[in-house]
Amino acid sequence: MADTIPARPAREVASAVNESRPARVMLMALAFAFLAIFLALPLVLVFLQAFSRGLGYFVETLFEPDSLSAIRLTLIVAAIAVPLNLVFGVAMAWAIAKFEFKGKAFLTTLIDLPFSVSPVISGLVYVILFGAQSALGPWLRAHGIEILFAVPGIVLATIFVTFPFVARELIPLMQDQGTGDEEAAISLGANGWQTFRYVTLPNIKWGLLYGVLLCNARAMGEFGAVSVVSGHIRGQTNTMPLHVEVLYNGYNVTGAFAVASLLAGLALVTLALKTLLEMRYGAEIAATRGH
Repeated sequence: MADTIPARPAREVASAVNESRPARVMLMALAFAFLAIFLALPLVLVFLQAFSRGLGYFVETLFEPDSLSAIRLTLIVAAIAVPLNLVFGVAMAWAIAKFEFKGKAFLTTLIDLPFSVSPVISGLVYVILFGAQSALGPWLRAHGIEILFAVPGIVLATIFVTFPFVARELIPLMQDQGTGDEEAAISLGANGWQTFRYVTLPNIKWGLLYGVLLCNARAMGEFGAVSVVSGHIRGQTNTMPLHVEVLYNGYNVTGAFAVASLLAGLALVTLALKTLLEMRYGAEIAATRGH
């Protein structure tokens, strides 16, 4: 019979895994210094530069027609892309986490494709598919359908680059929860929709919310893919990130930072909402994830 390893006292185990106080202080100092230099400082400088010419100029820049068009287009694209990715992400996560089928590993790999492909490349893919020299381009033009250099192309590019966020947030959560609750509901006579609405959805609601917040933040801030398919038509197909570039290249640095500060503000609001939800429903969130 193999010799057993004697159990070590709890105090010895704790001392073996815990770092010394100087080491902890150093690690914390390095972490805070890194965050201050690479996150907090640039964010502060953005707002300082945005208001460097006063509140009046800041407001005037945001209410300039091209800026309003960029803000409106950004919100429209996010309002279309995020709900679609919510539906597709939930369906994809449900299929991968709850069922076994051939090609499951390949499907999981495809979900990560936007993470591994440059956004510029994804935009070029849509140019190849719907451009004037493509097979679909002449047919679309003949029927008056505009994809490139219009809102549909921007929406498609945004959906592509933001697709993984909801699915990737839900897949590990749903896999950890297993299928026991759904099987119990079905055994009690619930149909598929009732099972999803009253069992699956409540169990994943916090993970779903986090995925939507991340998806929305990326949708509003996407630059590379949108830059390729938009055509940079000022006042028509420029989103907020593209408008920042236009203002900066036009030597309107303060105006560029004004629009950029609005994007940063939207990101901070998203982060604040996430933090408030965690503070308000922290116990419930932990219970759901530990289900």
